[in-house]
Amino acid sequence: MSSSRHFFGETRTAASRHTARLIWVLGLTSGFLVVEVVGALWTGSLALLADAGHMLTDVGGLSVSLLAVWFARKPPTPAHTYGYFRMEILAALANGVVLFGVAAFILYEAYRRVWAPPGILAGPMLVIAILGLGVNLLGMWLLRRGAGESLNLRGAYLEVLSDALGSLGVILAAVIIQITGSTLADPIISAGIGLFILPRTWGLMRQAVHILTEGVPPHLDLGEIEAAMRAAHGVRAVHDLHVWTLTSGKEAMSAHVLVEDLSDGQHVLGDLQELLREQFSIEHSTIQLETDRSPLRQITQAREGGPRSPLSRGDEPTSDREHPTTQEGSEA
Repeated sequence: MSSSRHFFGETRTAASRHTARLIWVLGLTSGFLVVEVVGALWTGSLALLADAGHMLTDVGGLSVSLLAVWFARKPPTPAHTYGYFRMEILAALANGVVLFGVAAFILYEAYRRVWAPPGILAGPMLVIAILGLGVNLLGMWLLRRGAGESLNLRGAYLEVLSDALGSLGVILAAVIIQITGSTLADPIISAGIGLFILPRTWGLMRQAVHILTEGVPPHLDLGEIEAAMRAAHGVRAVHDLHVWTLTSGKEAMSAHVLVEDLSDGQHVLGDLQELLREQFSIEHSTIQLETDRSPLRQITQAREGGPRSPLSRGDEPTSDREHPTTQEGSEA
C-alpha cells in the first residue's frame, strides 16, 4: 500500500509571494544603473564602475529571478511531473556564477590600477555613490522579508546588499581622495568589495548545488525523522528514507515502512503524513507500506538463506507492480 501527498494544487512558491517587490527593485536598479555608468565614465572611478557592474548583475539577476517565478507558477505536465519549481534554484545558481565573475574582474582591475592609478573626480563620485546607497538600501528593505523564505530571493538580496556595501566603499574612497589627494584608495577599496562578495557568493552557489543534487535539507535531520516515524502507532521499521528540497520552502520525502498489519494501513498513512507535515513541515510525502509477507521480501529472505529481522535497515523495497494489495492513496 502506498500513498503520496501532493501540493501541486498550489503552485505559488515563496518567491512568487514577493513578485511585486522584485519588480520594484528591478525598476529602481535599472534606472540608477544608467546614472552610475555615466558617472563612472565621467569621474574615472574604478570603485564607481565596480558598483555599476554590481548594478548590472542585479538587473540580470532580478530579471532571471522574475522569470524563474513565472516558470514556477506553471502547473506540472506529463514531461515535468514536479512542475518547474527548480527554475528558482537554477536562477540562484546563475546569479552566483555571474557575481563570482564580476568579483574576479574587480580584483583584476584593482590590481592593474594600483600600478597605474588614473585621475579621479572625487566630488561627483561622492554624490553618485550617496544616491546609489539610497537606492540599494530601499531595494534591501523591499527584498528583506522574501530573502528569509526563498533561495532565489536570497540571491537577489545578496546582490543588492553587495551593491550597498560597494556604495559605502565608493563613498569612503571619494572622501579619502578629497582629503588626501591619493587615488590609491579607489582600487584598494574596490578590491575589498570584491573580496567581500566572493565568500557570500560561494555560500549561495553551494546551497543551490546542494538542492540540485537532492541533498537533505540542512534544517532537517534524517535520523530524527526516522525515529519519529518508527515511534508512530503500527510502525515496526523504516528503510529507504529520502528527503530532498524541490525549491525553497518545499520539501519532499519518500520511504518504505514495515507495519504490523496492512489492514490498518490507511490509519498508519494518515498518522505518518500528519506527523511529517506538523513536525517537519514536509507537505509532499510518498510512503510504501510493507509487511513480512510481502512477496519481494519473502523472495529476498529465501535467497539469503532465512528470515531477516523486521528492523533491518537493509530490506529490499517493494514495488507497486509486485505488491498484491497496492492502492494509491489520496491527500491526507
